[in-house]
Amino acid sequence: MSLHVVMGFGPAGAATARLLVEQGHSVRVVTRSGRSPQPGIEHVALDAADTERLIAAARGAAAIHSCAAPPYHRWTRDWPPLAASVCAAAEETGAVLVMLGNLYGYGPVDGPMTEALPLAATGPKGRVRAAVWQQALTLHEQGRIKAVEVRPSDFFGPGVTDGGHLAARVMPRLLRGKPVSTLGDPDAPHSWSYLPDVARALVEVAGDERAWGRAWHVPTEPALSVREMVGLLAARSGTGPVAVRGLSPAVLGLASVFSPLLRELKEIRYQFDRPFVVDSSAYEAEFAGRATPLDEQVEATVDWWRERLSAAG
Repeated sequence: MSLHVVMGFGPAGAATARLLVEQGHSVRVVTRSGRSPQPGIEHVALDAADTERLIAAARGAAAIHSCAAPPYHRWTRDWPPLAASVCAAAEETGAVLVMLGNLYGYGPVDGPMTEALPLAATGPKGRVRAAVWQQALTLHEQGRIKAVEVRPSDFFGPGVTDGGHLAARVMPRLLRGKPVSTLGDPDAPHSWSYLPDVARALVEVAGDERAWGRAWHVPTEPALSVREMVGLLAARSGTGPVAVRGLSPAVLGLASVFSPLLRELKEIRYQFDRPFVVDSSAYEAEFAGRATPLDEQVEATVDWWRERLSAAG
């Protein structure tokens, strides 16, 4: 088995690191703060934008899984130096660069999103994410690195907490049978990428040369609206029907005065005001990975949140 470097230990980074350990690989996790060692996982504290130190941490690795991201409000400032450092580490070490992307780069589109769509985002966050991938792809095409990007939709499932739209803002209230609020139209179809499926895709493409040199969408179940997803989660939890309210633009505008996160979310509000549907058929035609059945996703998510809240008292 081989050494894999995982940058970031948020939901996707942690899930990827643990899956790699399960498969028998050695894992080195790079974060700013570091952590105590865990079984099979070495934690290294460093700023990944420090190119020389990142190269040193990545030497001998078969793959670098880039799952770290700057704070949301600093994307335009912090992504370029971070991406340049990661690409330099991949070039110097020969490790496959596996990038965790997202769907921002497409911008608003009509119809399901496929990997063939142009990266035509007009907002700053979408443009910077598109530029990060384009930089890596250009280096790949020049033969200087081996790169691949994995693009999920919104994370959902065990391990997804503050950043998830079906997580900390929804699950604690849902488990108490309380109404929940959501951005945009609660009845608009929306794709949800189950976190363990994201990790499996990041690991699978790292070891398959056929995947390199392009982006892939994470295997994802058919789109369901927030209202439909809340209904499934509530049914599994046994709380009975839970009311779902969409926050109006006026309420969001007022709340954003006090919430930096809500101010930043204005750029991607379209993702919840209209259908936001992922087509992952290209991945499914080429590789073994498939989306976890939806009933298993829902069951695991409810059980994880119930245990988490119980432990917290």
